[in-house]
Amino acid sequence: MTRAALAFGLAGAALLHAGPAATWLPAVRRWVPGLSGDGAPGHVALTFDDGPDPASTPRFLDELDRLRCRATFFVLGEMLERHPGTGRRIAEAGHEMAVHGWRHDPTLLRRPGRVTAEMGRAARLVAEVTGTRPAWYRPPYGVLSAEALIAARRHGLRPVLWTAWGRDWTADATPASVEAALAPGLRGGSTLLLHDCDHTSAPGSWRSALGALAPVVERCRAAGLQVGPLAEHAVP
Repeated sequence: MTRAALAFGLAGAALLHAGPAATWLPAVRRWVPGLSGDGAPGHVALTFDDGPDPASTPRFLDELDRLRCRATFFVLGEMLERHPGTGRRIAEAGHEMAVHGWRHDPTLLRRPGRVTAEMGRAARLVAEVTGTRPAWYRPPYGVLSAEALIAARRHGLRPVLWTAWGRDWTADATPASVEAALAPGLRGGSTLLLHDCDHTSAPGSWRSALGALAPVVERCRAAGLQVGPLAEHAVP
């Protein structure tokens, strides 16, 4: 099952049972302005999910350094616990680190209390590794449960999704397909989603995102747009 299909199915189940709110419901968006990541009209936010992974994340850091570009990395607690050195390298390179949960499990399938506890655990670990408290939370699969929304506020995290994704997690993704998937969403104020590792994706799929990085950044700059982390995106 694809990520998108799983997210759609989980949200549908939530609606049927009048349980946790689906992320894209109008009521949720009204409660959380800027949830989709729309920001400043002259800026594009570049974000990465699922790391850190010493096999791939450093390659993204090297390419971002070459491009003189900073980004926001939504890390999984279990990955950061395994690879704190790679996490420190993200912070030392000037990038922003945010919370993607502890594991890449759908929040709607967690027992009560677990999302809150694991989100706090991940946020504390990010602060330990980087010396800075994280500011953002992105739920796995983009599905935000009611508990996750309340927990994010409790832990001082702002939920944020994305406005365009590269579909870079599939086995048949290529740099060209990632660039093409993002192209319609390359506009001022957009938040782009890519993955810096294949922890929850097809093996080696991160190479497609890495290969698309330079053309995407260059296309934005050619349009007069700055590219950077969410901290500079002025999300309302």
